[in-house]
Amino acid sequence: MKNIDDLMRSAVELAERGLSKGEVADELNVSRETASWLIERSEATPEVRDQPADGPEDIHVDWNAIGSSSDRLWHVSAAMADLLPEDEEAELTIGIEKAGVPIATTVSQQIDTNLGTYAPRKHQWNDNDMEDLDGTFSRNFAQIEGRKCYIIDDTITTGTTMTETVEAIRAEGGEPVACIVLVDKQGVDDVNGVPVRSLVQVIRVGEDHS
Repeated sequence: MKNIDDLMRSAVELAERGLSKGEVADELNVSRETASWLIERSEATPEVRDQPADGPEDIHVDWNAIGSSSDRLWHVSAAMADLLPEDEEAELTIGIEKAGVPIATTVSQQIDTNLGTYAPRKHQWNDNDMEDLDGTFSRNFAQIEGRKCYIIDDTITTGTTMTETVEAIRAEGGEPVACIVLVDKQGVDDVNGVPVRSLVQVIRVGEDHS
């Protein structure tokens, strides 16, 4: 995607296909607030759209060049697997749906673990209260209880989904030991005591980091 208009069109197309705003945010690797803004902005009249507007502070990450090639995905997943801590071996690799699952699948093949998947509650989110929603682990994959787990996702945008996943694993009786992502837009070192490592970290120059 080259500009905000392309991103807006993609958001609208995804929403028209029946995806929730949370799923649109996931597909475009933006925050839920940004997804809402894109959809609402597209519904405005042309005169309003042509006027300058302050959108949410966010960064769109497009990794289609990796995801569209199984060879590239394998090599990137190998690099992510190399980030895993050597002193914390896990039995289970959990991919956060949707985009984290193919990465987690490839990572789990390389490090020889079982595979699990987690669907975060944002996939059900439109304008309702997130606290009223629940994420789910798929019963078609490995179960969590009693196992040390790696968590894999493509992007950390706000950290909410990763935090939710860590808490969900603990609630199921598992032990999250590391979170690995392709891109970290927040620059977090850990989530609820679980270390986070990324291939790419985005740092906004000019922000107050004190």
